[in-house]
Amino acid sequence: MILRSFTKHVNDQNWFAVALDFFIVVMGVFVGLQVSNWNQDKEDQRRGRNYVERLSIDMREDIRTRGNLLSYYDAVNASAERTAELLSSPMPDPQELVVNAYRATEYATDQATRATWDEIISSGDISLLPQAAVENGLASYFRANGPENARRTMLNSTYRKRVRRTIPHKVQLAIRKGCGDVRDDFGGVTGFETECNLDVSDAELSKAANALLNDPELLPDLWFHFSNISSARGDLNGNVAQLEYVIHILEGDPPSTAQKGIQK
Repeated sequence: MILRSFTKHVNDQNWFAVALDFFIVVMGVFVGLQVSNWNQDKEDQRRGRNYVERLSIDMREDIRTRGNLLSYYDAVNASAERTAELLSSPMPDPQELVVNAYRATEYATDQATRATWDEIISSGDISLLPQAAVENGLASYFRANGPENARRTMLNSTYRKRVRRTIPHKVQLAIRKGCGDVRDDFGGVTGFETECNLDVSDAELSKAANALLNDPELLPDLWFHFSNISSARGDLNGNVAQLEYVIHILEGDPPSTAQKGIQK
């Protein structure tokens, strides 16, 4: 209809009407673009809110699992403390020494819940997130891996290597089967079993305990191992502080001064 009107006005040399038709067309295109942009902005805002909600859920789940890991490393540290006491005792109980020495070598890990983050990155939608969160810990959280750093620290411990090459394989297997980890409803480790039922003889336990007691390097390695445990716990505590800080920013709740201090 506009084209037919425009053609008629040109043929009639009605230039005012031609200009008016042209103005109507331009304004129509402009308004259409503005409406399209407005709709896109609304859609981007909706997607951004959805991403924030999902990220917050994912990160709160990671805080829960990091809490489990911290509880586990608390149990590892308690076993290390008890091992140090037993190694310095004149007649330690063989099973208690062997079990605690072994437990002090344990580690656990978990992965970040990153399905939402990976979707955001693959879709090129990172600009839809609050940039303060991206720049103040969100991106770096998914680049780093606190639990994996803790695992590597414990895995490379000289004490761990010394204990596990000293305690016979049969005894280690019995500890894992009859005196293992406690897990939550989601399968995450939280600590150790309080009661142990080891399928090995007293003689085998005594032999393993004597091997530990007669190793002059074991106690010095254990002293250094405490720093490994402390480092692992520090990585996880830093992870939790970072997660809490970023969640506050994502949800528009200004972090406290204390949290800002932890993040920096």
